[in-house]
Amino acid sequence: MAFAELLDQVGSQGRFQVLQTVALVAPIMWVTMHNMLDNFSGAVPSHRCWVPLLDNSTAQASVPGTLSPEALLTISIPPGPNQEPHRCRRFRHPQWQLLDPNAMSTNWSKAATEPCMDGWVYDRSTFTSTIVTQWDLVCDSQGLKPMAQSIYMAGILVGAAMCGYTSDRFGRRLVLTWSYLQLATVVMEWTSAPGRPLVMTLNALGFSFGQALMAAVAYGVRDWAMLQLTVSVPFFLSFVYSWWLAESARWLLITGRLARGLRELQRVADINRKRAAGEALTTEVLLSAMQEELGVGQAPASVGDLLRTPRLRHRTYPSVLCWFAIGFTFYGLALDLQALGSNIFLLQVLIGVVDIPAKTGTLLLLDRLGRRPTQSASLVLAGLCILANTVVPREMEALRSALAVLGLGGVGAAFTCVTIYSGELFPTVLRMTAVGLGQMAARGGAILGPLTRMLAVYSPLIPLLVYGAVPVLTGLASLLLPETRSLPLPDTIQDLQRPAVKKAAQGTQGHPVLKSTWF
Repeated sequence: MAFAELLDQVGSQGRFQVLQTVALVAPIMWVTMHNMLDNFSGAVPSHRCWVPLLDNSTAQASVPGTLSPEALLTISIPPGPNQEPHRCRRFRHPQWQLLDPNAMSTNWSKAATEPCMDGWVYDRSTFTSTIVTQWDLVCDSQGLKPMAQSIYMAGILVGAAMCGYTSDRFGRRLVLTWSYLQLATVVMEWTSAPGRPLVMTLNALGFSFGQALMAAVAYGVRDWAMLQLTVSVPFFLSFVYSWWLAESARWLLITGRLARGLRELQRVADINRKRAAGEALTTEVLLSAMQEELGVGQAPASVGDLLRTPRLRHRTYPSVLCWFAIGFTFYGLALDLQALGSNIFLLQVLIGVVDIPAKTGTLLLLDRLGRRPTQSASLVLAGLCILANTVVPREMEALRSALAVLGLGGVGAAFTCVTIYSGELFPTVLRMTAVGLGQMAARGGAILGPLTRMLAVYSPLIPLLVYGAVPVLTGLASLLLPETRSLPLPDTIQDLQRPAVKKAAQGTQGHPVLKSTWF
């Protein structure tokens, strides 16, 4: 393939690719921290109703005798489902009879209780302030928290919808300067086939590091407003150096911007210490090498082509389904760490730590097993771990947490695979559009994921059953995708429609195909 030859001349795995990858991993970490932020800024602390005998000094002074805080709590707050103080109701009047040692704890009627009319008192030993304590997002208002998570994800969905299309129309770097939703694909287009999985895995590890870093930052900053500020400031640094990032030369050449594409290739050659090779490149050389691609690359391509063209359609549907399952399962579970265990800081670190071997192991499997079986196995195993939690008793918190973390690790492996797989399934003229469509599906899943937790009012098993079934079924559906291991990136839709290339491509294990096209 023509561009692969040009990329090899200026360096496809050199110093430029290292710098580009490092420059893009950092903002991936910041994005991940924002995605996980709600576990801490929106943490729900222990709480109870505000009652005069406990929280008003004047009322306390009128209590006859000396009563301990525990005794005052007993006569003011009814027991909840777990025999702990109820979080959402209080007694209308003190139930003095409950102080009798012979009285039963059920010696009161529901009619004697009322909702928390005067607000709540929160345990601030872990967090000094969260959005839950700020706006009382508890009891009847507890559904507003997953709603807020879904609204946040809806904003990212809009960004994925807009940025994928605009990146194909106006360029990767321009859009990247304002949004870091499309990071991985920019790096991939500057890397040859053998190095793509490694580069993409390093970018995926940015999510792992971001999750662990989120726990460390949240452990040190316990006020939600300061925490929001702390994880937002680094984006200014990313904005400043984003102007250094190179535009995708592949996209520039395919869309007919030869002069600028030539400058980018010469710049890369200079950074990779191959200046002579860069100086040897001219517009005439590019025209000769990319003649066929330039001819068909300028033909208009749109989102509709992903659905109208048979070979693209058969790739689009399973790929989009994989993106959806990953977003749905991951954010449904990972944005509710308090349901997985009591120490959310440790759980957040464990999710990040487990994610690292899961993704690096995926890199090895991608080369040995191929993209399709790795994608399928990672989704199915993740779903099975989550489904296993439906039969584990709630008292076995450690085992439930371990299964949940392993399941999320499987989702992380599936994410690593789909970022590589999706980029290889679609041609350059539609790649960012296709990835943007996939990310729209992922964010759609991320919107529905937190809302699915609300089904627990009918049965606590329903959310887990849904979170586990979706990746299992999607993993089976991904077997419909074609294998892309060791094949070069397609540039045009026509590259996907030449069956004669299939056998030639399959004979290049571990090496890019330089002069053939995709099947």
